[in-house]
Amino acid sequence: MKRLSEIGIGISVVIRQFEKDEIFLKLMEMGFVPGEVVTIEQVAPLGDPISISVAGYNLSLRLNEAAKVLVEEV
Repeated sequence: MKRLSEIGIGISVVIRQFEKDEIFLKLMEMGFVPGEVVTIEQVAPLGDPISISVAGYNLSLRLNEAAKVLVEEV
């Protein structure tokens, strides 16, 4: 498994699990649930934040937040 922060633009991945942290509940409320497919859409010029597509909408995440999500490539 890889961290979401390590995935490149245009790659689709499946969320497998989260690191237990305060961000865990915030991510779950935004549609980040295990089994959901996520696609990296854009990366900011300096690399942080990243824009992703999840559950039918686009969302921006900071790299430290994305590092808490463990994923597998589709």
